[in-house]
Amino acid sequence: MKFMGIEFAPLSIPLERRIQTLAVFYYCSNFLLLGFMTFAILGYLCFTQYYYIPLFYAIWFLYDYKTPEQGGRRWEWLRNWRMWKYFASYFPISLIKTADFDPNKNYIIGYHPHGLLGFGAFTTFGTEGVNFKETFPGITPRLLTLQAQFNPPLHREHIMCAGVCSASKESINWVLTREGKGNALVIVLGGAAEALDAHPGQATLVLRKRKGFVKLALKHGASLVPSFGFGENDLFEQVENPRGSALREWQDKIKDLLGFSTPIFHGRGIFQYNYGFLPYRKPINVVIGKPIDVEKIPHPTEEDINKLHQKYIDSLTALFEEHKVKYSPDVQLII
Repeated sequence: MKFMGIEFAPLSIPLERRIQTLAVFYYCSNFLLLGFMTFAILGYLCFTQYYYIPLFYAIWFLYDYKTPEQGGRRWEWLRNWRMWKYFASYFPISLIKTADFDPNKNYIIGYHPHGLLGFGAFTTFGTEGVNFKETFPGITPRLLTLQAQFNPPLHREHIMCAGVCSASKESINWVLTREGKGNALVIVLGGAAEALDAHPGQATLVLRKRKGFVKLALKHGASLVPSFGFGENDLFEQVENPRGSALREWQDKIKDLLGFSTPIFHGRGIFQYNYGFLPYRKPINVVIGKPIDVEKIPHPTEEDINKLHQKYIDSLTALFEEHKVKYSPDVQLII
């Protein structure tokens, strides 16, 4: 049904689809609003008779500050929450396995592209919405994100319970040296800069100068694995911001200053399909490639790093070209 150019959802939508939309609303609200809301609420409580609540939380925060860099605090119940099945079914999101993982090894998985809100990466590696542990038995996925994501109150607790850890060098060293074998550290390598290139029908990756993950893989002898989320960039409409434009220059300055990007975008709403901050119902197919075996070199040279980095790019490109025929035939990969 349309009214004034806006297409509204029919009243006869099945209950399961409504629950799927609710699950996605929960994730988007958490990602975009929870940190700001809890900051505001705790700030307000500081000037009321309940001032002890933010005081106790501040003490807890200082005590627990290093946890995201020391393996995190995963809670399997949250990762297996039934809501994530509905969440994955909304798009839907699918996991495609191309090779087995050896539980006696550690892995660093590069996820591409970043997209706007990282639906494919979070669902695949931060939940059991697409049955990662069943597909890769004996492997513990650990999605990594910026340390700044662990500053907002409550938001930090939520993502840590999902098994998310800091993407800092200290965090990666900790997991690869103190958490045994069978770990898969997942890094969304393009980061905030790549989110500004998340336009439908495009696959522009920020990767050429991202070599820190390669150095750490060599230092610890962790296998590198490319992965690609086909459809990740198709979920929202982003305002055109080509490199060199005034808007892009402004966005780059904000990113450099704050550490996160500010894409201007819209998707659909809860009850209508034209405007809102929910993603469109478009499929995401997460393809996880074959591991690249890495020889442990405690002190890798620049030549060692560049050689493995190029090998990773070649493997990622081959993975993309092989599977784009089925999932995104009209998209060209730009690195």
